[in-house]
Amino acid sequence: MTDIVDELKWRGLIALSTDEDALRKAFADGPVTFYCGFDPTAVSLHLGSLVQILTMKRLQLAGNKPLGLVGGATGLIGDPKPTSERVLNEPEIVAGWVGILRGQIERYLDFEGPYAARMVNNLDWTSGMSAIGLLRDIGKYFRVNNMIAKEAVARRLNSDEGISYTEFSYQILQGMDFLELNRRYGCTLQTGGSDQWGNLTAGSDLIRKAEGKSVHLLATPLIVKADGTKFGKTESGTVWLDPELTSPYAFYQFWLNADDRDVSNFLRIFSFRSRTEIEELEQQTQEKPAARAAQRALAEELTALVHGEEQLSRAVAASKALFGQGELTELDARTLDAAVAELPQAKVQSLVTVVDLLAATGLVQSKSAARRAIKEGGAYLNNSKVTDEEAVPTAADLLHGRWLVLRRGKRSLAAVELAAAG
Repeated sequence: MTDIVDELKWRGLIALSTDEDALRKAFADGPVTFYCGFDPTAVSLHLGSLVQILTMKRLQLAGNKPLGLVGGATGLIGDPKPTSERVLNEPEIVAGWVGILRGQIERYLDFEGPYAARMVNNLDWTSGMSAIGLLRDIGKYFRVNNMIAKEAVARRLNSDEGISYTEFSYQILQGMDFLELNRRYGCTLQTGGSDQWGNLTAGSDLIRKAEGKSVHLLATPLIVKADGTKFGKTESGTVWLDPELTSPYAFYQFWLNADDRDVSNFLRIFSFRSRTEIEELEQQTQEKPAARAAQRALAEELTALVHGEEQLSRAVAASKALFGQGELTELDARTLDAAVAELPQAKVQSLVTVVDLLAATGLVQSKSAARRAIKEGGAYLNNSKVTDEEAVPTAADLLHGRWLVLRRGKRSLAAVELAAAG
């Protein structure tokens, strides 16, 4: 598909936009300089952020120029939360996060060639501005009745918590970003999530009033999972892009475990495969869901994209080894730790019988059930079938001197950790 608007629509990436015909013409006349902003309100970006980053990448591949904005100024305030006031982080912390987030975004964009990306920080044009200057030069264009009508603000105004003037002013600062980027770089398009629509329109309205120009907005939809749970969350919490916060193995497993009802949507939003390839994977999911071809393709593509080919190889090896298709002893300590972190666990002070361990991990409901599983040939220790009901693991069985992996049947796994002496 040569029309980027058509491609984004096919992928389900346009929830809201300004004049679509005008936007198509702008892309056709291109290149369009566009921006997307990311606030450093945490030490890492997450899967929701990845939707925006990959949308930027698609627009760049279509022959447009991205500006990646990390909000060193807006991050000091924070976008109004739906229910309560944000905790303001210290400037030194925010500045550190700016550098981290910038590095995460830079991985996905091309900074050379005719459509080279540029990273910007809104602290550069706000730090020297006085309060009087902000009120006189920018504030005069904002109408309070319009500001309080914004969804996030209205929700807070109607709550017991209320909203501070600090967070109420956030939309002024974000609107000023678009104006400044328009003046400096000729930026005419802002992208973001549909939950940011009120802030996005603040910028386009400001440019219209201050400059007499019409600019464009494009918002992606919020991703909703078929089971009603929040996208980008697991039982252990948010799926982060930082490998120290979400291991490459856990990241891989997140996509591998995607519901069949969701995987088509995920492929279109996150994958860079062609329409034909994606439709083939969708067809395979319908015809042979047990093969999980779409989930596997998505997990491999996204893990390689975010964490690199080496980490993908380790994640795949760990996934196979846990289910008896590879050697657990060949996994490095860090990969093994990440893999067992996703399993039910029990910690023991000393090595006891496999029967006791199966019961302790919850793989079976009782010791008698554990003996029955062994007798029926359905109990495994480090992928080796256990045949003796009195079997006790030895120190030599400990993986990296610490872990035992238990399996009941083909799919039920748990880990046992031997507590360190002393």
